[in-house]
Amino acid sequence: MSSGDVLQTGSEDPAEDVVAVVLLVEDDDADALLVTELLDDAGVEVELRRARTVAEAEEALDMPGPVGSVDCVLLDLGLPDAVGLTTVQRLRAVAERAWDLPALVVLTGHAGVDQGLAAVAAGADDYLVKGETDSGLLGRSLRYALQRRRSAAQQRALYRSEVRAEETARLERALLPTPLVTDDKVSVMVGYLPGGGGLLGGDFFDTVERADGTVLSVVGDVAGHGPDEAALGATLRTAWRTLVLTGTSPQDILGHLERVLVTERARPEVFVTLCQVVVAPDRGSVDVYLAGHLPPLLITGPVGQVRCDALPPTRRGRALGVPVDGGWEPDRVRLDGPFALMVYTDGLVEAEVAAAEVDGLGKDAVGLATMRAAEPGAIGPLRERVPRLGQSGLHALVSDDLQRHGIVGVVERVLRQVRVLHGGPLTDDAAVLVVGWTGRDNDIVGERSSMLADSAEWARA
Repeated sequence: MSSGDVLQTGSEDPAEDVVAVVLLVEDDDADALLVTELLDDAGVEVELRRARTVAEAEEALDMPGPVGSVDCVLLDLGLPDAVGLTTVQRLRAVAERAWDLPALVVLTGHAGVDQGLAAVAAGADDYLVKGETDSGLLGRSLRYALQRRRSAAQQRALYRSEVRAEETARLERALLPTPLVTDDKVSVMVGYLPGGGGLLGGDFFDTVERADGTVLSVVGDVAGHGPDEAALGATLRTAWRTLVLTGTSPQDILGHLERVLVTERARPEVFVTLCQVVVAPDRGSVDVYLAGHLPPLLITGPVGQVRCDALPPTRRGRALGVPVDGGWEPDRVRLDGPFALMVYTDGLVEAEVAAAEVDGLGKDAVGLATMRAAEPGAIGPLRERVPRLGQSGLHALVSDDLQRHGIVGVVERVLRQVRVLHGGPLTDDAAVLVVGWTGRDNDIVGERSSMLADSAEWARA
């Protein structure tokens, strides 16, 4: 049992119980008996173990796992195989490798304070003078030493947690890259909402403009959720950007990316769905590649007359990593004037619709009548249907939002609204990328934004 489970912090009542594993390192049997009696008189409940040499103590402290862990060491400075501060230094070095760093209280036969203070400076938590120590003093010393070690253990755990959080943030930044786009009329808006209120997921996305003006965007979804999937998503995004920057033909990128996936995935059943969008240099057409992925939404029309259409998945190919025949052919969409494409992962459409949230929605959340009309087979109130947003529900939600607010800020608003409908953090990760062009005969600059929804504000939403 660890010290943290049995202490009353700061108590000075010598009769109060302390249940702990204490290793007494003492070669003198009479002194060992005296310590045992003092602990009994203090009412301190311990599992007392005995070592007669530093070597025996090192072996006891080096036992693996929590079963053999020691909460506190009572150490005599005069032992057959070590004398003085060497004893403290040797045991402290071994204790640093222990499952949980134990407290260390030195027992010295010298009445002066110099040796005791030197022992504390060398790593001991406290020192007691033999012959001057009664049961109350020994009990308090044990309690305080154990509490100090408990606080130190909490500080180490906090530090490790902060390090992990920093590493997680670095990985998340790899999933939320800065677009490489120079055309100021090109809009790139991205957003990422980890599933389950977590921080890591397998969705990834990126946008790169080539020297000839071609703009390529990708949104991918690694099957699964967690650190392994997040790491694989970051690897695939980096590989995709490398292929784009080295001039690989858009039609060949997915094949090369699949080879990276097969090489890097942890399990053969892991696959990736993906949508790649290629905007022509003259902005007159877009090629859409679907690898088992949902088709994007096409947004056209001037401000105030925005139109949102769901593109049909006419040439959807297989997901990457699935061992079946078939490749990936582009579906070309001809364009005339300003446009935007919203590409997203299935975490949005698979969001469940919470009936309680639907009843309390405000006028700015979702056009529910539009959603009911758009959903195939929709009959009666929304809560009476299958509680899933679906592609048509998302289409209606985005259309309604664009009519109310326009395209600026659409990514964050859509993610918020889907989360509200779901009634909390989504089950699966959700990524959204909007890439578009503001048109030729105007001075409108493209919108650039990115957001990772892991803030305290989102946690409360």
